[in-house]
This record gives sequence, structure tokens and C-alpha cells, in this order.
Amino acid sequence: MADFSPSNIRNITLIGHGGTGKTIFAETVLFQTGVINRQGKIEEGNTVSDYHKDEIEKQISVNSSLMNTQIKNSKGENIKLNIIDTPGFMDFIGEVVSGLRVTETSLIFVDAVKGREVGTEITFRYTDYYHNDIIFVVNKLDQDNINFDNIVSQLKDSFGNKVTVMQFPVNSGDAFDSIVDVARMKLLKFKKDGKGEYTEEEIPENLKARADEYHQAFVENIAEEDESLLEKFFENGGLSDEEIHKGLLDGLRTRQIFPLFCCAAQKGIGVKPVLEFIADYTESLTDRKPEKAVKPGTKEIVEVSATKDTDPTIFVFKTVSEKNIGELSFFRVYSGKVHPGMDLINEATGKGERLSQMFVMNGKERKEVSEVIAGDIAAVVKLKDTHTNNTLSSKNHPVVLSEILFPDPNISMALLAKKKGEEDKIANALHSAHEEDPTFIVTHNNETGQTIISGQGEIHIQTVIKRIKEKYGLDVDLEEPRIPYRETIRTVVADIEYKHKKQSGGRGQFGHVHLKIEPLPRGGGFEFVDAIVGGVVPGRFIPAVEKGIAEVMENGVLIGSKVVDVKVTLHFGSFHTVDSDEMSFKIAASMAFKKGFKDAHPVILEPIYDVEIVFPEEFMGAISGDVSSRRGRINGMESEGHLQKIVCQIPLSEMAGYSSKLRSLTQGRGTYKRKFSHYEEVPKEIETKIISEHSKAE
Repeated sequence: MADFSPSNIRNITLIGHGGTGKTIFAETVLFQTGVINRQGKIEEGNTVSDYHKDEIEKQISVNSSLMNTQIKNSKGENIKLNIIDTPGFMDFIGEVVSGLRVTETSLIFVDAVKGREVGTEITFRYTDYYHNDIIFVVNKLDQDNINFDNIVSQLKDSFGNKVTVMQFPVNSGDAFDSIVDVARMKLLKFKKDGKGEYTEEEIPENLKARADEYHQAFVENIAEEDESLLEKFFENGGLSDEEIHKGLLDGLRTRQIFPLFCCAAQKGIGVKPVLEFIADYTESLTDRKPEKAVKPGTKEIVEVSATKDTDPTIFVFKTVSEKNIGELSFFRVYSGKVHPGMDLINEATGKGERLSQMFVMNGKERKEVSEVIAGDIAAVVKLKDTHTNNTLSSKNHPVVLSEILFPDPNISMALLAKKKGEEDKIANALHSAHEEDPTFIVTHNNETGQTIISGQGEIHIQTVIKRIKEKYGLDVDLEEPRIPYRETIRTVVADIEYKHKKQSGGRGQFGHVHLKIEPLPRGGGFEFVDAIVGGVVPGRFIPAVEKGIAEVMENGVLIGSKVVDVKVTLHFGSFHTVDSDEMSFKIAASMAFKKGFKDAHPVILEPIYDVEIVFPEEFMGAISGDVSSRRGRINGMESEGHLQKIVCQIPLSEMAGYSSKLRSLTQGRGTYKRKFSHYEEVPKEIETKIISEHSKAE
């Protein structure tokens, strides 16, 4: 492959709902540009992008995959194109987000029959955060029952008039072979040999009116983003080719124009015009404002120079463990150039890293390279202590780049080893899984003693666990996590007396306390007050009183859950000069607290989560009904284009299995996210059931 400058490198991410043809588009690009000599198929399990066992079995993308090729722009210059193909199933949204962080342009794929879907809108929102340029690709136009104008209408409904039609199909189904290019005002007729070659022809008379209409809208969209162009448009009734080029370039790079293209990637039709557009219009690293970074240990913002002749800065956006080579770190160079043997500093750890072998990737295929320059993406093996989201930079110019913002988990499960003695091995495997996929979270709940794994959905969790079994030979069981209930009180008990007295020959035990307990506002925690007057309880025993109460609160009174939001006052007591000791007062205090707690109208608190559910509007009745059945409270409803969003609060205990339930209710077209909100009292009938179940378990 030829040498490239940073200005001649393009980085794109393929995103969109599952099943829209992203992987096949990437496959076709590699085939038509000569990287591979045979185009693979999803159903045959032989595509470059989807090479993992679980992807071949499921016939869906589970991981993002890096590929590269070479294309030419209209000036005849060689352009290096890095492609990151991402999963369309929202359980694997972390793969999408990491790809967007290191690319300038996103191609959003839309199925020509299904049109706009939930994944279309969700992935679009992430592109906004990372300021990606947007290109829509309506794919699979070789299907029957296509309504292209309706798809355009849907996209404009969701994303506004920024959606700018560049092409429309002349035919569809098996006959699909022609596209009208409304920018060039030519008909593009493609050969059906899959190689993607096409000829330009004049637009037939029967299509001219439609072409003129789309062309007019196209030019208007360009003109609207520039006052000088808008004036010329109204004065002259149109724009020159140079003005159109400039307006389109500026509109794309400011996210004011979202060009829309047509293709049938499986048959190779319509792919080359997209590549031509990418080569001529999309941004390189040098076209953008310099990347912002922070000087380590300060809040000072600095700019990272987008040239290869400066201090090197690289960002690791993905980490995988591959058979036979070990850990492989995918990185993008933001400044300078790097080569094997170079020493850099990991600013997250403060430790040095010496770069080893580096590769450019096409799926699982690796090609070793001697240098990677600013703007390019590659992979390096055997970094000692560097992981996803880490910045490596030089000693002379240390910086930290902004991290990938991964979404919070939506589901949690408790994990147990099937075989005793494998706990440490499982812990190491879980740690490795998190390093590869930061949206897979592992925690230990000290309160319940459970290992909790969390992710984006049930399929996400199942996929990770299956990989652990295949990779390490470790079997685990999953179960619903125990709910971290809390216990508290409603009323004041002014005086609780307990006297602990024990005599069994020799020195005995004696501790005598009077307590007052009262509720605190939610979030008040535990407050202990020493109100002893006259030394009726010596000061040396007061800490033991507090400790005895605290230990009971930690383990609960009703169901073994932590007690919260209680104030306890020690206001009277007595002692024995010989028999009293710390243990005696600790026991007396704990027993007094248990006694008083039961008299203070105790209640159980449950965790409540804020939940946002996004789904097509036709499922509103089913979704709202299901929320109500889970003791949920709907706090609001919003429209997001054709989608509806319910904002609600649901008890955590009612969220079990929600991921699969939502998928069932919406035919896989709904998504949700959740976040802890607060604790509140459990309804009496539910409380009775919880206490009964706890008693049986004991």
C-alpha cells in the first residue's frame, strides 16, 4: 500500500439498526477495491468482518471490526480508507461508541423495506456527541415492495430537512440496477457482475420531473447553510458546480447536511458512488479543529497538532485477546508518528510502554507495518499495562485525550461458580472480559456477598459468559441478584430499656442502657447521640454502645437488610464496677435497639430506578400496560420523531427479565436504559411477602 499523508486518510464507522447490511457493505468495498478476490456472505460465515465464532453462529455482528483499503479521489490521489464495522444490535452499543470516538464520518444504514428503525435513531444520537459527519445509505434496494419516498419522509421526520437526497432508485427488486444522481443530474447504470462499475447516461424523460424536484431540494439545502450562496440561489435560480461543491463540503462538515445514497451492497450496486463521495468530501484529521487534550495533573486544555512531524499521541479505543498473539490494542494516532521500539508514557498509570509489533487490520488478517502516522488507525501487541481509553504520549509533550463515554448498564445478574475452587480463575476471566468490553461491568456486592455482572442486555451478558466458557473452560450459573432492600422506622420510641446481666461464677456481665430511637429524613444515614449526664454510663463504654447499634443496623432486624435513616440517643443507664465491660454494653445496646426498632413501626425500603423506554408508537398500549403491571409510575411521555419515549420509575425488584420482555412486546424494536433514583417504602402487601420469604429462607 502506498504511503499516505494525514490529509489523505479517511476514517469511517458503519452504524445503524441490525440487519441493514453494514457488514456486507464493508465486504463489497473490500471486494471492489481489490483487497479480497471473493465476496463473502453472512449465511456462509465467511465475511472479513464477522469472523468470531459467535458471530458466525448468530449471523449478526457482535464485535466492531477494523478494515482498510485504498480508493482514489477525483484528483487521482490515493486515499487510505479505514472502516470500522459495528454491531446493529443495541446490546453491543459499546462497540459502536468506541468506533465513533476515533472516526470523523459515520455511514448510517437504513433497510429499504423496513425504513427508519430504533437503531437508526439511537446510533444517530451518539454521532452527535462525537461530532461525526453523517451519510445515510438506503441499502437492500434489490428487495421488493420498496417505497423510497416514504423512507426519505421518515428520515426527514426524525432528522429534519438536513437529510439531503443525493440519489434515488429507478427500479427495485431483482431488476434494480439504476440510480439517478440528483447532484450530477445523470442516470447511473450498473453492471450486475458485483464489481460495481457503472456508466453515466442522460436521465429519461419520464424521470426528469422527479429528478428536477430532488435536485432543487438538494441545491436549496446547500444554499440555506450559507447566506452568500442563498442570495446567489435566489438571484440566479441555482448555483454553479463550484458553489455546490463548496456548500456540500461545508454542510457535511458542520452537520447541516446529511447526504443520502442508494445501494444494494450484496449485488455491488451503488457502492462506488459512496466511496467516491467519501474520497472527495469527508474529513481527514487535518480538516478538523485540533483535538483537545488535558495536561496530566492539571486542568489546562491543550491542542494536539494533527501532523506527523510532532510529538506522538495515540489513543487506545479497543482491546481484544486473540489466540496465538495475546492482547491486541487498537489505537488511533492523533499526532506525530509511532513505530515499534518507541517508548511512550501511559498517562493513566504514569508508566512507560514500549511499542511492539504493529499491524493494519482487515478483520482477523494482520499486516505488519513499520510506522503509523497521525490520522491512521492500527493495532499493537503486548502492551504491558495499557487498556481501552488510555492515552499514550511522549515524555516531551504528555497529554490525556478525552475518554470514550460508554453507556450505563441496563441489566445485572448474580454470578456463581459451578465448581468450588474456580472462583479465582473466574474472577480473572471476568476481569479480562471487562478489559475487552468496558460495557461489561463486574462488581462485588458486600451487602449480599454476590458477584454482580452488568451489561446492556440479556444477549450481551449471555454472549460474554459463553465466550468465557469457550475460552477458559469455566462454567458459571446466573441468577437474579438479591435486591438490596433497606430497613427503617416511621415513628419515635422515646425510651427503650435493656439490661444485660449474666452471672456464672466469678466475674459476670452487666450492661444497662436506655435508648431513644427516631426516624431521620431519607438519606439521613445513622446518627448517634451521647446524652449521658453524671457518668451513669462511663465514657469508656459509650463507643461499645454505638458499635453494638451499628452492627445490628448493618445486618437488619426484619429481613437482614441494612437499617438506614435512624437517630439513636443514649440518655440513661447504669453499670457495675466489677462486672461491666465493653462487651456487656455492646450486647445491651444491640438488644435494646432490636426491641425499639420493632416498636417504631418498621418498614422496608426498595430501590427505585429511573427508566426511559423508546419504542415505535404502535406499541404504546403494550408498553404502558407492562410498566403499570410492574408497579411503575409513568412520569412523562415524549415524541422523538416516529418514536415514543416513556419516562417512568420502576422498582428494581420488578425489572427482572425486562430486556427480553421489551424485545417481545416491540418485536425487537424497543430499547431502554435505567439508572438508580432513590429508595422508597414497599407497599404493605409486598412487604409481608418479603418478610415471609425471608423467614422461610432462614
